[in-house]
Amino acid sequence: MPRADFYLIDKPRFREEPLLLVCELARKAFASEQPTVILARSQDQAEEIDERLWNFSDDAFIPHQIAGDDDDAITAILIVPPGIDADDRPLAINLRDGCTYGNHERILEVVAADPAERDGSRRRWKEYKKRGFELNKHDM
Repeated sequence: MPRADFYLIDKPRFREEPLLLVCELARKAFASEQPTVILARSQDQAEEIDERLWNFSDDAFIPHQIAGDDDDAITAILIVPPGIDADDRPLAINLRDGCTYGNHERILEVVAADPAERDGSRRRWKEYKKRGFELNKHDM
């Protein structure tokens, strides 16, 4: 059964920088050797995530890139902006407004501490539930 985990941002450090949580989730995914896609909302957000992952940790390199070239298949963490096709991976970190319909074993939904974001997450929760996902919520 596929699984969707909703990470609801509440702690001040994540409220100020929600993409910090995305970087931490990507680091954990890489450490557990799970090929991962990060589904960015925009090209700008994809570039910001790319930059943050380069500078995220002084003691650990997280291999990543923005999707769209020949190395996509061998890159551990693939950042996918809208309009770019990428193969499905077991783990997806979804930052988009809608559910992902890829063939993923697990989906991580990062939800900012904003009322509009929370409303969107409730719609996605219901959709995943309807599709038979195991659902979990984590307050961050």
